[in-house]
Amino acid sequence: MTTVALFGAGRIGRIHAANLAALPGVRLKTVSDPVPDAARSLAAAHGAQVAPDIEAVFADPEVEAVVIASPTTTHSDLITRAAAARKHVFCEKPVDLSVARAQACADAVAAAGVACMIGFQRRFDPTFAAAQTRLAAGEIGTPEMLVITSRDPGAPPVDYIRSSGGIFRDMLIHDFDVFRWILGEGGRDEAAWLSATGSCLVDPAIAEAGDIDSAAVTIRTKGGRLCQINTSRRAAYGYDQRFEVLGSRGLLACGNHRPTEVTRLDASGVQTDLPEHFFLQRYRDAYRLEIEHFFAQLQSGGPFRTSVADGVAAQRLADAAAQSLATGRPVVFD
Repeated sequence: MTTVALFGAGRIGRIHAANLAALPGVRLKTVSDPVPDAARSLAAAHGAQVAPDIEAVFADPEVEAVVIASPTTTHSDLITRAAAARKHVFCEKPVDLSVARAQACADAVAAAGVACMIGFQRRFDPTFAAAQTRLAAGEIGTPEMLVITSRDPGAPPVDYIRSSGGIFRDMLIHDFDVFRWILGEGGRDEAAWLSATGSCLVDPAIAEAGDIDSAAVTIRTKGGRLCQINTSRRAAYGYDQRFEVLGSRGLLACGNHRPTEVTRLDASGVQTDLPEHFFLQRYRDAYRLEIEHFFAQLQSGGPFRTSVADGVAAQRLADAAAQSLATGRPVVFD
């Protein structure tokens, strides 16, 4: 039985708590959140306790692992403190908004000899994962070009945007990880050149907060492969999450998920369900599968599909995109 503490009782924390409670061999012991009512409610729902404070979590010898689903600004501190306390770590993306602090986390994890997995849940989406498996099996030959479409149905509150680190670090960091996963061949082919541009087309208040809401990024790898990412904070038809990878012998395309796959055809035309409304629905299976993977690998000692090193690498790409947007020039990597 692995005893776990959860940091964060917001919407991601609630997802992870439910998935933890359903896992055999895992016991959710404590929930920690600065909002007492949120912590109490979530702990009560899953037979856990409210942690009296953060220090008590790290001092508890029963707690073997922590799940970090708290705000981004707390991630690096909690990771390093967990490593110092010899607790294994599952942490939501990103590791930190600073590459230097993210790398410091990776160094602390390595020095402590604890396991650390970063929650890039898209790698666990059944559709995306099937495409990657088939790609790795050589089904379409050598991958040459990746096109990612990633659009939210609406923008988050401006107060959130002000502290989010910007669209590249908050939203596109998932897409940067997908790029590395699909075209990077396990780190053997990384980005060599990146160009990013963007606009504020959804809400002028986002521009006033210092961010953009629409972006286009082009990446060329050291091996000459190409990736294009288009993203927007507004898709009137739902949560638009697709990618296609073109290979030397064909193409693999991953479409949106819909609430049902029923198609109606009549004299007025063809009708299907709109895509799932948002990430909570689109990636419900992925969240469950990633936390199952974390504990399975803890038990077996095998490598995680998404490591803290992946978190640092995605953060470097996000920083490069922000630099390219600010300067109007591409970024060339060493």
